Amino acid sequence: MRVAVVGSGPAGFFTAQHFLKKPDLVATVDLYERLPTPFGLVRFGVAPDHEEIKSVTRQFDKVAARPGFRFFGNVDVGSHVTLDELRRYYHMICYTTGAQTDRQMGIPGEELARSHAATEFVAWYNGHPEYRECQFDLSVERVAVVGVGNVAVDVARILCRTAEELSTTDIADYALAALRRSRIKEVYMLGRRGPAQAAFTNAEVKELGELAGADVRVLEDEIALDPLSRAEVEQSGDRKLQRKLDILRELAARPPEGKPRTLTLRFLTSPVEMVGNEAGQVVGLRAVRNRLVADETGRLRAVPADQFELLPVGLVFRSVGYHGVPLPGLPFDQRHGVVPNERGRVLSNDVPMPGVYVSGWIKRGPTGVIGTNKRDAAETVGAMLEDLALGTVLSPAHPQPEACESFVRQRQPAVVTYAEWERINQLEAAQGESQGRPRVKFTSTKEMLAALHGEARNR
Repeated sequence: MRVAVVGSGPAGFFTAQHFLKKPDLVATVDLYERLPTPFGLVRFGVAPDHEEIKSVTRQFDKVAARPGFRFFGNVDVGSHVTLDELRRYYHMICYTTGAQTDRQMGIPGEELARSHAATEFVAWYNGHPEYRECQFDLSVERVAVVGVGNVAVDVARILCRTAEELSTTDIADYALAALRRSRIKEVYMLGRRGPAQAAFTNAEVKELGELAGADVRVLEDEIALDPLSRAEVEQSGDRKLQRKLDILRELAARPPEGKPRTLTLRFLTSPVEMVGNEAGQVVGLRAVRNRLVADETGRLRAVPADQFELLPVGLVFRSVGYHGVPLPGLPFDQRHGVVPNERGRVLSNDVPMPGVYVSGWIKRGPTGVIGTNKRDAAETVGAMLEDLALGTVLSPAHPQPEACESFVRQRQPAVVTYAEWERINQLEAAQGESQGRPRVKFTSTKEMLAALHGEARNR
């Protein structure tokens, strides 16, 4: 059984793992990645000061060590090779490309300079090769982060960290230098609903109270539960939710310590307009106070209460959700940002496309944590194995592994293998060791390939 997996984030590795650990199945899995480095959002999305979360890559290394696994890094499916071409070499093709862009807020002024997607900032400070040239004006004194999910918390926390705290992480060198020069004094996080509906985890919000260089400010009137939220919390019996509310109350009661920065958590507050100056730059964020009402399903949603305020911010990051992008040769649901599917089987006009599947965020949308992708991949692989038993898979003209590799290398001679990635990893770790850091990342494909070629010449 020849399987191609497109995308090497957690969903891609978990899909490969489920196939390769089947004792009664002889399978080879080729993992395609458009960058030279694997791991997707584990490398480019997890905050640099959360190194422990990245330990999941040890599991992925074990997958890569299994017989039958190959990594084709620096190969873009869609430009170097196409879906139709892959059909000649594989019985099944599974896309695990994630949600690669962000959702828009849809408010006036969103296109102004100094208005950015949080996803761009995260990729920038994590050293993503396609975002290293992004520019963020950190000379302003006040910043708004729109959203109260974990990504929003990451952005706010990185903006509030001291340079000394960040200097022991694997943050990109250019980002560390820029943040060292930052003049930011105040960061606002804005949530459209109340504290009971906030998406951040307890660990994330608790960590905000432990920042060395920033006081955390929470407004007591905004974390007081309205009757609908109070009823929702009581009915849920959710101890984690109760703890989250307790943490917020503790932060609200804490007096400021005079730290150089202030992080203010706001709830029941929605942006309605970004205000610009004559140069087309953000100089303010107009926001409205919200109240919560129950919709026809009983879910609490925010509606404006006709009370407005102007936050004098010069930089805005929106973190209101990820969104998938269309993939060449596949149908796409633009509204939900996913490929239409049934248990991972790609649907074209409600009919399964033989041998083509999806897993991860491009399948279900941007929900869950890293481990959620393991269950999701198991469902997709289950459907793939059902189709294998029924014989409703592709019939490749050239199923030999060597035929596929020859074809791919003709299209992209600069393929990066897993062994070569491991060498890149070793070089990064060696650079980091001398500085007391986990690694110093290469932040461009050119740098990575040059390092590999230099190593080859020196041997």
